[in-house]
Amino acid sequence: MKFLRMGLAVVVVLGLLLVAGSLLLPASTHVERSVVIDRPPVQVFATVNSFQRFHEWSPWAAYDPDAKYTLEGPASGVGARMSWTGNRSVGSGSQEIVESLPGRRVGIALNFDGNLAQAAYTLAPEGSGTRLTWSFDTHHGYNPISRMFGLLFDSMIGPDYERGLAKLKALLESEPRPALVPGRSQ
Repeated sequence: MKFLRMGLAVVVVLGLLLVAGSLLLPASTHVERSVVIDRPPVQVFATVNSFQRFHEWSPWAAYDPDAKYTLEGPASGVGARMSWTGNRSVGSGSQEIVESLPGRRVGIALNFDGNLAQAAYTLAPEGSGTRLTWSFDTHHGYNPISRMFGLLFDSMIGPDYERGLAKLKALLESEPRPALVPGRSQ
């Protein structure tokens, strides 16, 4: 009986230390990756400001070719929404454009099986092309498991973002540049 109480006390102390220690971990996670695409911001923006072509460059499309996608709302800009249901690799969720600043930024609200996060595409002219930065942000609150899991996000999401950006770069650079309109910067 004495060993049982001692063992229980050790488990309780270790549990308390684990929870207390997790509160020292970051309460939020930020992941971002960038690529320079040899196309003007107007062309890059038109693609990331819509989910119409997302499957063409999505890094997750290969994880579940049978995933079901539903597009709702406007074709582009604020209110455009995409929902999906797939296997364990892609899960289910939705993303909705909540901010659309032409040629500069697209903000997205993410919902992965009830877990909320934000993503953004930030565009900046660079040389004759566009630097596109894809970012992901989420807040973990006081959940110790979420905080510990948050430490892994960069290594889990980062490579997918790199693959997606590389596919988007190849896709857009294989298309013709848009015609220049006199007096208008592109």
